[in-house]
Amino acid sequence: MSRQHPLETLRNIGIIAHIDAGKTTFSERLLFYTGVSHKIGEVHEGAAVMDWMVQERERGITITSAATTMYWKDHQINLIDTPGHIDFTAEVQRSLRVLDGAVVVFDGVAGVEPQSETVWRQADKYMVPRICFINKLDRMGASFEKSFQSILNKLTPNAVAVSFPMGTEENLAGVVDLMKMKALYFEGEKGIDIVEKEIPEEWKAEAEMWHKKMIEKVAGEDDALTEKFLEGKEITTEEIKAVLRKSVLNYKLIPVFCGSALKNKGVQTILDAVVELLPSPLDVPSQKGTDPKTGAVIERNSSDTEPFSALVFKIATDPYVGTLTFFRVYSGMLQKGSYVLNANTGEQERIARILRMHADERQELDVIYAGEIGATVGLKATSTGHTLCDKSSPVILEKIVFPEPVIGIRVEPKTKVDQEKLIMSIRKLTEEDPTFRIKEDLETGETIISGMGELHLDIIADRLRREFHVEANYGKPQVAYRETITMEANGEEKYARQSGGKGQYGHVMLTVKPKERGAGFEFLDEIRGGSIPKEFIKPVEKGVVEAMDKGVVAGYPMVDVEVTLYDGSYHEVDSSEFAFKIAGSMAFQKAAKAAKPVILEPVMKMEVVTPEDFFGQVISDISSRRGQIKETSERVGMKVVDAIVPLSETFGYATSIRSLTEGRASFTMEFDSYEQVPSNIAQEIIDGKRK
Repeated sequence: MSRQHPLETLRNIGIIAHIDAGKTTFSERLLFYTGVSHKIGEVHEGAAVMDWMVQERERGITITSAATTMYWKDHQINLIDTPGHIDFTAEVQRSLRVLDGAVVVFDGVAGVEPQSETVWRQADKYMVPRICFINKLDRMGASFEKSFQSILNKLTPNAVAVSFPMGTEENLAGVVDLMKMKALYFEGEKGIDIVEKEIPEEWKAEAEMWHKKMIEKVAGEDDALTEKFLEGKEITTEEIKAVLRKSVLNYKLIPVFCGSALKNKGVQTILDAVVELLPSPLDVPSQKGTDPKTGAVIERNSSDTEPFSALVFKIATDPYVGTLTFFRVYSGMLQKGSYVLNANTGEQERIARILRMHADERQELDVIYAGEIGATVGLKATSTGHTLCDKSSPVILEKIVFPEPVIGIRVEPKTKVDQEKLIMSIRKLTEEDPTFRIKEDLETGETIISGMGELHLDIIADRLRREFHVEANYGKPQVAYRETITMEANGEEKYARQSGGKGQYGHVMLTVKPKERGAGFEFLDEIRGGSIPKEFIKPVEKGVVEAMDKGVVAGYPMVDVEVTLYDGSYHEVDSSEFAFKIAGSMAFQKAAKAAKPVILEPVMKMEVVTPEDFFGQVISDISSRRGQIKETSERVGMKVVDAIVPLSETFGYATSIRSLTEGRASFTMEFDSYEQVPSNIAQEIIDGKRK
């Protein structure tokens, strides 16, 4: 069986942006113009195809990334619409890991917003080529120039405008294509007909200026074009596109388009750009993986003839078919009914069905090829980040690393029946969402669920009630504090017990040292001359890890510590793994207590947009929350405040900012880093924990 669409005509793209930049509205237009849907679903009416969850339709935001397939000019485009809200950052991260290209959408009034920067950095991390679309140019206060300038200043100097709007706000008539130097008008039902005309007189001078800037930038990426440009020769549209595509694939240039998705202007230019400028699976570097047995590096190319390998990037619970496992095929092909190896667990899985997804609808396939994105049902032991591959040539592809949760709430089922349902339901949700965690508080016996923010936990509580029919009481949000040390210290512990017959003996000497924020934990074995036998080193590390989980100040997990095991002793008969584990744990506690331990708290990056009248109140309110103002700027008659505020001080901020500004201000926040808690607050945290 051969594939319908050759590899070079395949595009795997994602739409990424700050919350409310219009991603879903934009996606709905793409589906309409490519004939996937016959009417446009509007977000404000709760009818968007890509926002299929009840919670998404009610709130008008995207919560999970939805996948769909569409066709444009003989190309197959697999599209993933990702959430903009930072609480659902895992959705963006896992989507970017498996995509070959991205369309970044910006609000034409606000330009680059904080979460636009976050998704941009995530795309940089996975080296995803991208194109930009400045949306909402029909809104009051929209400005293409300002938005374009904010991309240059805040994100990349490599942005190049390839279209500009003819008019803004209610006068937005169409866009000028700077490559063809033609005016494009979008007429007919929902702007479906693209009418190409000469550029009107009033826009000619501006078009020439933007065209010259574009040619300079594009020509700078190619010697032959530079020569032509300097000699003043005519450069054709084809030449511009060829060099632009090459530059996009090498992350050298990022083309910027413009329009208004809601008013159906400029959207088809993005479909053309996806086909002409973004990479096919053949244009991206081959996937590097490791051999599960030897650890040797293995390369997998996008080809149907190579051994099969695929990365699982998402697990979703579907009310009709059960657990859906989404995967991206990197090499080879997969047939229905075949067996594959999960290289991470070593277990075999049977692929009973292969599905191509369209939001929450499904199309059955018999076979799926390299470069495609698909889903399967009923896998037993496969979770996000696992590699599925051919049994005869196993490989583990690079995993996806997710951020740690920063906020938790207590959850208490109302009845015995709810208790059982809760455990099952939470297990399903943790499989789906790697940034959602559950743990038992051993001292109080309470169940604590943690996530990326108040909205994240709010949605989870809502899903538990509606989807899984679990009735429960929820506590107040709690901050996920951490502990660390501030200096170097040594710890020594001898664990010796005699209980008739064989005793227990373990003797450990270690050093603890602080590491920089976010560097994690490192265990170094510097035992020389066999003072501790090899088989007891691992148990010492286990003991240290267990002690770090419990912390030494207020019972919070310790982070960013380097532990060096440098000496100790053992007994020929009495030494055991258990004894060294206990000795390691006790030696670490002793050293950590001597190393001036401190409590760390999550700090959030916050942006508040407020009318000028309330500017003073907003600033003083942020300061009263231990916030630091980073900078203030202006945006269309509004003041923008960028600040850093501890998470513990932001609970209920939505309500207080509303009452402070008569409901006219808006804010967004995202996790920034862990910082040391001031000593007076640390004492309150310790006392609160003891209660």
